[in-house]
Amino acid sequence: MRRLHARKRVDSKPKPTTDPPKMDPIKFPSRPSSRSTALFSRNPRQTRPTPSSIFAISIVTSLALLCFSYIFLFSSAESTKFGIIIDGGSTGTRIHVFRYRVGRSRNLVFDFKEGSDSLKVNPGLSTYGEQPEAVSDSLGELLEFGRKKVPKEQWGETEIRLMATAGLRLLDDELQDKILEECRKVLRVSGFKFHDEWASVITGSDEGVYAWIVANYALGTLGGNPLDTTGIIELGGASAQVTFVSSEFMPSKFSRSIKFGNVTYNLYSHSFLHFGQDVAHESLRETLIKGDFSPAADSLHKEMYIDPCTPKGYLPQSSNLSLGFVAEKSKYSSELQARGNFSECRSAALRLLHKGKEKCSNYHCYLGSVFMPKLQGNFLATENFFYTSKFFRLRQRAFLSDLMMAGQHFCGEDWSKLKKKHQSLNEEELLRYCFSSAYIVALLHDSLGIALDDERISFANQVENIPLDWALGAFILQSTAKLDVQETDWITTIFSSESPTLFSIVAISAILMFVAWSISKWRKPHLKTVYDLEKGRYIVSRIGRS
Repeated sequence: MRRLHARKRVDSKPKPTTDPPKMDPIKFPSRPSSRSTALFSRNPRQTRPTPSSIFAISIVTSLALLCFSYIFLFSSAESTKFGIIIDGGSTGTRIHVFRYRVGRSRNLVFDFKEGSDSLKVNPGLSTYGEQPEAVSDSLGELLEFGRKKVPKEQWGETEIRLMATAGLRLLDDELQDKILEECRKVLRVSGFKFHDEWASVITGSDEGVYAWIVANYALGTLGGNPLDTTGIIELGGASAQVTFVSSEFMPSKFSRSIKFGNVTYNLYSHSFLHFGQDVAHESLRETLIKGDFSPAADSLHKEMYIDPCTPKGYLPQSSNLSLGFVAEKSKYSSELQARGNFSECRSAALRLLHKGKEKCSNYHCYLGSVFMPKLQGNFLATENFFYTSKFFRLRQRAFLSDLMMAGQHFCGEDWSKLKKKHQSLNEEELLRYCFSSAYIVALLHDSLGIALDDERISFANQVENIPLDWALGAFILQSTAKLDVQETDWITTIFSSESPTLFSIVAISAILMFVAWSISKWRKPHLKTVYDLEKGRYIVSRIGRS
């Protein structure tokens, strides 16, 4: 048995073969895949932040800082501010001092019921043609009024603008420039914020658009559906303005595009120079003296003509009657006889309104030879339309037929009775109402086609205690446009060379970028990887920071 066992042990040894012995292959160490063993399951390996990720974090941090700076610095608490507009009209110059508020939401709040003050001085700027330097006395009184209404600490930031209208537009360009330059000299030293270009003669179209803006602001339709807006027909002293939303095609000369909020309005707007009530009345008298409007049958003799727009019995004896109101007092006395007749005055006014209509090159020419689309929507008739209706004690939505009846009665009454009935009015003011009533009917009904019983027209000079003054519309449009520019350009404002916050914002941004970089470095683990030959795997260990 022992021998057998020994042989078995010997035989258990491997027998030599001719082939070389097989050896285990050499295993080269390889880095474990991302799917690791349980050694890494509890503390997964953290990836190292890349430079691009650090840069992105810094950019986001900087943008957040800028947004914070904008909200903190520019959305300040609600504050009261002021603005001044000087209206250089044909009959006088008026200063408007407006108060408004800017809230945290960057919206403007206007209070034209109690937040505006005005003062008017006579005469208008156009009367200073021979002595432009005399303008300083007129403006000086207005500026003193403005200084009393605006706190002294806000003078330097309160903008003041002078906008002259039809009175100055009637003068030649050289004379306009002389008067405006004298105005600029006074405004430069007023203490208020002023630039030379802020004293100018505005166009009649601008005047009409501004009046349209304040009317629809007061009515609550500005910023809404264009078809719900109300048009404006103004009758000033030297010009008449017509402005309304129209869906018809319009030549660019008469088209104005106004954006308020997110709504754009396509307006027809035009100023009819020489069609204002005072200038038209004076023109009518001059043509009557020439005999242009008086048929031969109406003349008493060769050099005597009838004035149908002045109540009978009138003689120009009052020293209060201005020379500009008629060509010459003596000439009026010798060549015109007052014989008030509403129908004849209306016919004469209509001929004046249609003068030059034969030159009309467009399909629609309701006044003279000027294009106008058909009237659309409701209208407010302001200025002298309102003053005339108020004199005759008509309601706001009175029909033109009511005005026609009142005018017929006034024109046909004797001058002596009229003076006795209206003792509070001076002679020149009382004289105009026969002509103005006939002129309004000729303009609105005979020319613009508004029916005598049409309810679309309202005679008004204010809505909800807000005066329908174009200067208010100019202030609304300029203030909102200025705020829009500030909101869209706030980054430029921050980085302008005059901005006191620029250095602090840049410095804080740099500090925050450094802090973000330091945090990313601190949070990044320092790891050491060693391959254990005994265990046949990698061992990752965290090492301390030096």
